Amino acid sequence: MLYLAIKAAVSGVIVAAVAEISKRYPGLGGLVASLPLVSVLGMIWLWRDTHDPVRLADHATGTFWFVLPSLPMFLLIPALLKRGAPFWAALTAGCVLTMALYAVMVWAGPKVGLKL
Repeated sequence: MLYLAIKAAVSGVIVAAVAEISKRYPGLGGLVASLPLVSVLGMIWLWRDTHDPVRLADHATGTFWFVLPSLPMFLLIPALLKRGAPFWAALTAGCVLTMALYAVMVWAGPKVGLKL
């Protein structure tokens, strides 16, 4: 249980740090947010818990393929905000787009030989 609390605290600190950095330096906050810190921590914790190289390799591969459908969200949200859309509407649209693209990836990935 302590291990789970430590993992949650470390992850929360990263999110809070990104938010605080972004208040003063939006570009730097974006850079920190784009770092695969959560993915790397996830891989470290998965390795610590399982020591299974195949599972870790599958996790890293899946992470790569699922990053791709999330990227358009980071273009749609600012485009909508710059056109005057309310924040929550732009965020919702970005999340809906991402979920739709994830669904396409889950459906199409195995058809082209991806193990997701």
